[in-house]
Amino acid sequence: MNAVQKTKRNTWQREAVRGADIVTTEATLGGTVGNNTATNVTTGFNVIDNGSFANSSGLPVVIQNSGANVLIQNATVINLQLQ
Repeated sequence: MNAVQKTKRNTWQREAVRGADIVTTEATLGGTVGNNTATNVTTGFNVIDNGSFANSSGLPVVIQNSGANVLIQNATVINLQLQ
């Protein structure tokens, strides 16, 4: 196969998949809280203030809970495409 044939083949391959990327992501969370009792509890005080994310890198995630008998579920799906 000569250079022209290779170029035509590579161009055809790129055209065949261009725009055809299908990305499917799913995060399924399921949880229950039941038959719980909270007696004489004091809930917290959550603050996100200036500087809370100072010097952070990446994808900061904040999960706050200011109550009692709370089910916290968290999922992060990241789709990164480098071109």
